[in-house]
Amino acid sequence: MIPLVDLTQHYQALAPALLPRLQEVLASGQYINGPYVSQFEQEFGDWLGGIPVVSCNSGTDALYLALRAFGIGPGDEVITSAFSFFASAEVISLVGATPVFVDIDPATFNLDPRQLPQAITAKTRAVIPVHLFGRPAPMTEIMAIARAAGLVVIEDCAQATGACWGGQPVGTWGDCGCFSFFPTKNLGTCGDGGAIVSRDPQVVERLRSLKNHGQTRQYQHGYIGVNSRLDALHAAILSVKLPYVREWNQRREAIALTYDKLLAGIPNLIVPSWPVGGRSVWNQYTVRVQGGLRDRLQQRLQALGISTRVYYPLPLPDQPVYQGLAAGDYPQAQRCAQEVLSLPCYPELRLEQQQEIARQIRLQLQELTLNCSPPIGVS
Repeated sequence: MIPLVDLTQHYQALAPALLPRLQEVLASGQYINGPYVSQFEQEFGDWLGGIPVVSCNSGTDALYLALRAFGIGPGDEVITSAFSFFASAEVISLVGATPVFVDIDPATFNLDPRQLPQAITAKTRAVIPVHLFGRPAPMTEIMAIARAAGLVVIEDCAQATGACWGGQPVGTWGDCGCFSFFPTKNLGTCGDGGAIVSRDPQVVERLRSLKNHGQTRQYQHGYIGVNSRLDALHAAILSVKLPYVREWNQRREAIALTYDKLLAGIPNLIVPSWPVGGRSVWNQYTVRVQGGLRDRLQQRLQALGISTRVYYPLPLPDQPVYQGLAAGDYPQAQRCAQEVLSLPCYPELRLEQQQEIARQIRLQLQELTLNCSPPIGVS
């Protein structure tokens, strides 16, 4: 079996450093807030080039809290990508605003900035660009359009810790950057976790209040907030992992380069392009399988012990909850949803595993293309 990601290998390599730190936290009795959380916030902010960090309990909450910090709510519109994980749109609805979707550039899987201006109306308050699969969105263009229209920019960096655009880390371009520390992310903990970064002191103060029941001081509440704190155990895990992230990201980049070479020239297969003007951290290595062969290829690979995943099979405007709400055309998002397939891509992936993955993709796609054979196990 070749898994999509192998967190057991990841843990085994880090156990000698992780276990003493976790024992230290447990012995301290300080499990909520406290020095371990403050330490990680400082370290992560320094790692991003010196920016204040507000930790929280998930990447979804990070986006939600950022919208709340800017007072975005009923009657407002927020623009985001038509092709992303559901949370990118869900948080807009949770604050009572209306999501407005923009189609993607199929070469990048990210929001197409050329289509952004026509989505802006008098009700538009913000835009949430998504750095999908670890690839930076074109922030220079997005920021110029947003600033000209007076819009708040909240970056969804859930899959892109360490990615850069124009030599600047994603998350530090907009008014807020929102990160996820879900276990499979480039920097992940052993559960849920998240963070918001912002250079605006007032926004940071509001975020700290909103994530802690809206408290402005102990037992005094200036806002209706939520309980969204990063546990000390998770903060300690993230502090141990943070120094390794750049090395892991370089390893992911090397894996992507190897895939590019191994998969070159396969019929009906498009390998992902590399960003011009930025640097991807390859949270996912996502190919496109054309000719209606994606699902059959995935079934064949699964039968051979190779795990893959479709991120995402349904564009956000086509989600049942948004049908009837989202007017417009999203042909690129819809096409990519039918073609994308993410291959195993994690720092511990071995060369011989990649070679076997590529060998089977080549064999199975050639057979499917030539013979239009049914999936394995199907007569």
